Amino acid sequence: MLNVQLFAITGIPVVKRNDDVGELIVAAVEKQRLKIEDGDVLAVAQTVISRAEGEVVDLRTIRPSHRAVEIAKKIDKDPRMVEVILQQSSEIVRLGHVIITRTKHGFVCANAGVDSSNVEDEHVTLLPSDPDASAARIRETIKKRLGVDIAVIITDTQGRPFRCGCVGLAIGVAGMKPLADMRGRRDLYGKELKVTVTCPADSLAAAAVMIMGESDEGTPAVLIKGAKYEKDKGSIREVIRAPELDLFR
Repeated sequence: MLNVQLFAITGIPVVKRNDDVGELIVAAVEKQRLKIEDGDVLAVAQTVISRAEGEVVDLRTIRPSHRAVEIAKKIDKDPRMVEVILQQSSEIVRLGHVIITRTKHGFVCANAGVDSSNVEDEHVTLLPSDPDASAARIRETIKKRLGVDIAVIITDTQGRPFRCGCVGLAIGVAGMKPLADMRGRRDLYGKELKVTVTCPADSLAAAAVMIMGESDEGTPAVLIKGAKYEKDKGSIREVIRAPELDLFR
């Protein structure tokens, strides 16, 4: 029977630009007397990655465009925030009480992932420009420092269509296939699975975000032991559904 364990990594300081997140995690793990081993998964919150990579915008430096001002009036939002969202988007998918966009990465989410939580006043964080690369750098640091081969997931918290409440999702991976293709296998009654493809990366991200919390917990990383996944270079691009396969547009 699969036995998965999750451990909150505590004691990571507030991350600043150019900090090495992998090194900070190693130091915190050693102080906590945890042990990172081959096959473990490390889930890291997007916010700390964005801080370290300088993906933080001071809204006081933003001059909103005419389009941003018009949209802001419709949804009662700070036009500077709207301008940042537009800059991070390849298209607006829907406009309601939030702006649903397709980001330049291909993610469809609220406000292009631009977030004002867990950051200083008048500032917002952006999604990392290349979350897969961010995950790969942390994985490489862990491998160099500890000599172990692990998978790394960069997590974000997003809403879901047709359901209330947000959950953790993977926005970047390294060292694992984000999807698990179950097609061709048999169910309990011997019937062949025809279309089933699961997403271990999202499942693990959701579990990790429950441990991280969403407010003032200050726990941006979780160590996961016992998870079942396929080792591979992997890319979050495998998870993104192509627009032509979107049944709701």
